[in-house]
Amino acid sequence: MVRRKPIEQIEDESGGAGLTRTLGLWQLTAIGVGGIIGAGIFSLAGAVANEKAGPAVLISFLVAGIASAAAAFSYAEFAGLIPKAGSAYTYGYAVLGEFTGWAIGWDLLLEYTAIVAVVAIGISGYFDDLLGFMHVHLPLWMSGAPGTEPKGVADGSYKINLFAVLLCLLIAWVLNLGMKNAARFETALVYLKVGIVLLVIVVGVFKIRSGNYSPFFPFGLTGAFTGAATVFFAVFGYDAMSTAAEESQEARKHMPKAILYSLAISMVLYVAACLVLTGMVDYRDINPNAAFSSAFKSVGLNTVGIIIAVGAILGVLTVLFTFMMGATRVWFSMSRDGLLPGWFARTHPTRHVPTRITWILGAASAVIAGFLPIAEAAELTNIGILLAFIVVCVAVIVLRYRRPDLPREFRTPGMPVVPAVGILFSIWLITFLEWQTWVRFAVWFLIGCAIYFAYSRRHSLLNRR
Repeated sequence: MVRRKPIEQIEDESGGAGLTRTLGLWQLTAIGVGGIIGAGIFSLAGAVANEKAGPAVLISFLVAGIASAAAAFSYAEFAGLIPKAGSAYTYGYAVLGEFTGWAIGWDLLLEYTAIVAVVAIGISGYFDDLLGFMHVHLPLWMSGAPGTEPKGVADGSYKINLFAVLLCLLIAWVLNLGMKNAARFETALVYLKVGIVLLVIVVGVFKIRSGNYSPFFPFGLTGAFTGAATVFFAVFGYDAMSTAAEESQEARKHMPKAILYSLAISMVLYVAACLVLTGMVDYRDINPNAAFSSAFKSVGLNTVGIIIAVGAILGVLTVLFTFMMGATRVWFSMSRDGLLPGWFARTHPTRHVPTRITWILGAASAVIAGFLPIAEAAELTNIGILLAFIVVCVAVIVLRYRRPDLPREFRTPGMPVVPAVGILFSIWLITFLEWQTWVRFAVWFLIGCAIYFAYSRRHSLLNRR
């Protein structure tokens, strides 16, 4: 359970696995930005400003960004040191042992898949609103998961959230085109999304009324920190991007830069957008579901509001891409190490991607998105990401003292204080999770333990050696 993969034997190439190195620095950065900027800026910022922090939502994002950066530095050091698929799973396996790596990898499979489903459900809500604006109405049976009928709609009218299902399958199909083509699709949508955010900032700055910033802390400083716990889940994504290390052309140099660049770019856009939003509209009047589009409509810029709504739908697709890619690469890495059947690790002979895993995860996320309410699907997320952050921050401290001789392209500054901040903040955020989340996590963890002791421990490549 504590045997570790020797770092010197972790090759920098994909070898016979079939993955190919096609991603440059800015494509990696785009994947990271695509995973970070999504529902957080298009809906979560408005909800936190309206309900928890007021104009101090700006402080919420800054606090969350600082905490996330503490973990990002640790990820960046590992990405330059161990440029392999698997991210936190691989780092934990190499430093803290096989069972720790297995536990994090197993948990991330559920977390990433659930995130894909949650975002797909959220996008389907935007899509329904957009169709309503055009006076187009979908049949009730395909409009949502069972039990999510709004007032005025008879119970049992909804059978499936068909649009969310199709979105999940679409992203699986795009990923199966090959990483080079899939990255082009992702990069184009990221440029579109960043363009929409810049449009919000540039146009909205002329509609700011300074009086809307007062009071700045309507819910007190506590509200700002509570908001930080909420928006923290909008400032990671680089962790999923780091799973693409084996598909990076110069992983040791590019991966650390891409992690830090993606977080820095996203935080600048988050802060500027929050300033514009809370300056345009009184925080009490912000629509928590479609904050920016409704804000522009309230100041007479209906066309801009429609553009933002369309851009939000297309832009948030990048989040689906990043996290489904992350899930497939974690599973691929675990199968290649023998902890799951090697059948899953086989890649397409020409496109060089794990097609079997991608379609399985695409179907799983589609089932969750199609038949679960968004609240229940969301409860499957969060805890695994925080535990991964804790494992990576602990591992970077342990390895720095255990193996100071290893060549590191990037070194986490302020060792061990900075990783310790990431650990403490992640533990603090875990205390905000509801007990139902812990029950689901415990059930999934016990299933994983059964698989590990019945299969993975004996079939591990380290055990065969």
